[in-house]
This record gives sequence, structure tokens and C-alpha cells, in this order.
Amino acid sequence: MTSVDVIIEEKKDDAVDRQKVCPFLLRVFVSSTGYHFKPTDYNKGNTPQNELQIYTWKDATLHELTQLVKEVNPEARRKGTKFNFSLVFPDMRVPIYRMREIGSTTTGIKCPDDLKTLSQARFAIGDFMDIAITPADSWNTGGRKGYSQNYNNHRQRPY
Repeated sequence: MTSVDVIIEEKKDDAVDRQKVCPFLLRVFVSSTGYHFKPTDYNKGNTPQNELQIYTWKDATLHELTQLVKEVNPEARRKGTKFNFSLVFPDMRVPIYRMREIGSTTTGIKCPDDLKTLSQARFAIGDFMDIAITPADSWNTGGRKGYSQNYNNHRQRPY
């Protein structure tokens, strides 16, 4: 008797047929300081300066977006670089923008949010994406020789 191997392919609920569905423009604003832009930076038709324009689909994952940002930002390719994602969207009750964190990824390390899609994050076409990139040296010192355990102790405070 011969055995039959059955392969079951899991289909995501929010999967998009990328051959048939046209991508949309996602406006991404990247900050390399480790901090997000302020929501007020988006008010009155203004946007931050550092913009990437990405054509994508609602089933795009945070890991996929991380890869696209790393293509144009060589400093972000270092292992341990952290990407914090936030959606920026208009408040329908008052004329301001709101910001909501949706997840984070880290270069070279598997993270729980890697497979989170834009749909799962309740992204609406027209929202902006704000990504705060934190270099590996700034947060992941991990007791390496020559580095302090507490990065904040060595930051100079403005007076």
C-alpha cells in the first residue's frame, strides 16, 4: 500500500489575491531617533519630512514592511535594530490626527508582531504609518563589554 501525504495550506482570513487586487499607496514616515513623530506634526495638511511611499496590500505584514524600509535605510539592517509601528489617522469628531501603536519588529530576531497584517491592525486606506527606528546599540546593550547596562544613565539631560 502506498501512503498519501496530505498537505493542508492554511489560508489567512484577510488574504488578498495580489495578482487580481490593485495595491494602494501607504505613506510611511520614518524617524531614526527611536521616537515617533508627534500627532500634531500631521495636523493642518502637514506631514513630517522623511516620507517613504510604499505600494502594498492590506494583508502586508509588519515584517514585510520592515524589509521594505531596510531596503532604503542601510543603517536599519543591523541585527537588533527595533522598528515600532504606529498608525496615524484623522479623528472624525475633531480636526486632529490620532496615533495608535500597532506592533514592533526587530531585525534578525523573530517577534510576535512579525506576522501581524495591516488588516489585523485595523488599518484603513488613507491612514499614515509612523515608524520609529531604534538602533541596536541604543536599546540592546545586553551586557556587552564596554557598554553600560542602563543606557538612560548616560544620556545628557537638556538644562
